Amino acid sequence: MAKKERTDRQAVIDSIRNKQKGTEKRRGFAIVGVCVTIALLIVGAAAYQPIKDWYDLRAFSSKSLDEIGAAADECGEITTKKASGVQDHVPLGTPIAYEDSPPAFGQHFDVPALMERKLYTSDRPDVGTLVHNLEHGYTVLWYDKTVADSDAMMDDLRGIADKLEGTENFRDKFIAAPWTSEDGEPFPGGQHVALTHWSVGGVGETAEDKQAGVFQYCSAPSGEALEDFMKKYPYLDSPEPGAG
Repeated sequence: MAKKERTDRQAVIDSIRNKQKGTEKRRGFAIVGVCVTIALLIVGAAAYQPIKDWYDLRAFSSKSLDEIGAAADECGEITTKKASGVQDHVPLGTPIAYEDSPPAFGQHFDVPALMERKLYTSDRPDVGTLVHNLEHGYTVLWYDKTVADSDAMMDDLRGIADKLEGTENFRDKFIAAPWTSEDGEPFPGGQHVALTHWSVGGVGETAEDKQAGVFQYCSAPSGEALEDFMKKYPYLDSPEPGAG
């Protein structure tokens, strides 16, 4: 009789253990399933923006630069201002005060941004870095929060940047970057885009007193205005056009 009772107790214990193992196994499968789902969501989120950008750019594949974005008449007149600061390099992080929003010339950090990247968002280099790019003949298109918050205008900027991709042709020295409230005052006249260039007063000009900062403000990104601006002020019309 005692033997039978021990056998019955063992059977109960084995049943409980088997149920526990089954529960633990199901819990393990559930945890694995949740982890896989989270991993897929992370991968999907990371892939979403590049895929969306690629898809959005398809709309511009058959368009030329001057057909992207707003018409040129959305921009004001080009203005100039006597420039200074050529080869006035300071270490990254040195405080620099610029009078203009945004600057087209002036003291700047000693290393420019690379030509490979044509469009920046929140990861933009410092303003002083991009002023160094201006010294090398770049046209910098600055855009404010109104543009940054507009999917349509950001798509236009991506389309514009895509037309100027590459590092082989220095005619494509172009960067689009955000201008924030931390950088300085808003653009004048309630405008949302600023084109800037550091001119030496014409290709081949060497007199430093001929140098000028060039500005054009627009209400929206305009490939037409940008193309006209870069033709009028090419990379060769700059203090150091030979640098990348």
